[in-house]
Amino acid sequence: MLNKVMLIGRLGRDPELRYTQTGSPVASLRMATDESYTDKDGNRVERTEWHSVVVFQRAAENCANYLAKGSLVCVEGSLQTRKWQDQQGQDRYTTEIKASRVHFLDRRGEAGGKPPDEGEAPRKPGRKQQDDELGPAFPSEASGMDDMPF
Repeated sequence: MLNKVMLIGRLGRDPELRYTQTGSPVASLRMATDESYTDKDGNRVERTEWHSVVVFQRAAENCANYLAKGSLVCVEGSLQTRKWQDQQGQDRYTTEIKASRVHFLDRRGEAGGKPPDEGEAPRKPGRKQQDDELGPAFPSEASGMDDMPF
């Protein structure tokens, strides 16, 4: 069986670091990915998906120390569903990505620009000239690229 998730996207807010009762660090990330497609009427449709990511141990502290709203990250992990009770005692379920690795994709000291607020489409950050050679941050930014090598 396989439960594997890989995402590349931007953080919608600063990481939230907390500690368990035993003192283990846990960071929560809200991450946006986007995609675009052409619908049956020929209209370009852009869609943003929001993901909840949980990071543990040293990686959690690194995320809290080095990432910020707008940071471009690659998350590898697995899907995990948790059950909890709300204030009325009703059972609720949350599905999130339990990260095994988080790769920081921005250059050191560079914030990825102002990311969207939840519910908005991701904003494309301003880039330095040499960063343009790295390609688009989101797949939908590649729509105007005709000469892709593959």
